[in-house]
Amino acid sequence: MKRYRRLGTLVALGLAALLVLSGCRPAAEAPPPAGEAPAPKLRVGIVYDVGGRGDLSFNDMAYAGLERAQREFGDRIETRDLEPAAGGENREELLRLLASEGYDLIFGIGFLFTDSIERVAKEFPNVKFGLVDGFIADLGPQSNVVCLLFNEHEGSFLVGAAAALKSKTGKVGFVGGMRIPLIEKFEAGYIAGAKYVNPAIEVFSDYAGTTGEAFRDPVKGRELALSHYDRGADIIYHASGGTGIGVFEAAVEKNKLAIGVDADQSLTVKPDQRAHILTSMMKRVDVSVYETIKALVEQRFEGGYRNFGLADDGVGYAENQYNRDTIADIKPELERLKQKIVAGEIKVPSSRKELEAFLETLPTR
Repeated sequence: MKRYRRLGTLVALGLAALLVLSGCRPAAEAPPPAGEAPAPKLRVGIVYDVGGRGDLSFNDMAYAGLERAQREFGDRIETRDLEPAAGGENREELLRLLASEGYDLIFGIGFLFTDSIERVAKEFPNVKFGLVDGFIADLGPQSNVVCLLFNEHEGSFLVGAAAALKSKTGKVGFVGGMRIPLIEKFEAGYIAGAKYVNPAIEVFSDYAGTTGEAFRDPVKGRELALSHYDRGADIIYHASGGTGIGVFEAAVEKNKLAIGVDADQSLTVKPDQRAHILTSMMKRVDVSVYETIKALVEQRFEGGYRNFGLADDGVGYAENQYNRDTIADIKPELERLKQKIVAGEIKVPSSRKELEAFLETLPTR
């Protein structure tokens, strides 16, 4: 028993010595302090245009850009996207909400945000804003707003040429959303492209309305498209957001062709509609959103203006597994026209006034 008590005493003394030694360990031997806390993530928000997510067009392209940025910079950014009320009357309220919550970069998707972003950007000078399709005067690199603009008329020229090259009736159509100068850029380019290929072609043109609701009215889109098809048009180009869903429905009903806008719409429509989409005028809103977020992450954001056109593939026509064979015979001509536009040999009109002057230069047949 004495032997065991002596052993217990030795163990106890040993433990005590270890405790004393550990308490007196030099600072150099202490565990290293925890690493510094990671930098807070940059916060990026989007407020959509009227029609919101699911329009298969303009807003969905913006979301695609946000998704790409989230995939590539997910360790450095967090994102949030918001939809306005049906009429869009709370778009400024949503911008101000994100700004007040400390978001670093906020996008307004659509020209209807122009006045709201101009006001909110002044209230929150430390927040950066991306305005898609809107124009605010007198911005510079140090401004906290960048206007993301597109040469829609250039891409529309190419799909107008495609329509004229493929039309069997010599009649084509255009369905616009809200009648505003921006959508008239699409119309002017489309008519110019069709007339450049065939000066004798007839182009029917109608708009769904004069308010933002004109971008979310498939019933009206179907009605206008049916009227064009009934008058002999065999291809219709729409620039009308969600209203274009009705144009595609009419194309299926009449067994005719349609041309999508903004996104490659044959990839997003219902399967039975794919064969009726000749192509789409690609407007790379996704690229503009992604590139702006990338600039923020890389600390090189600049205010002012950035244009996306044919020269940098900011606009163009869609080619995919569903329409590749259909447009194979006209693709060489479309590429030739694209190069002439990029080289400045063809100056595509961007307004009704410029269209009138452009048409006067074409030969008559």
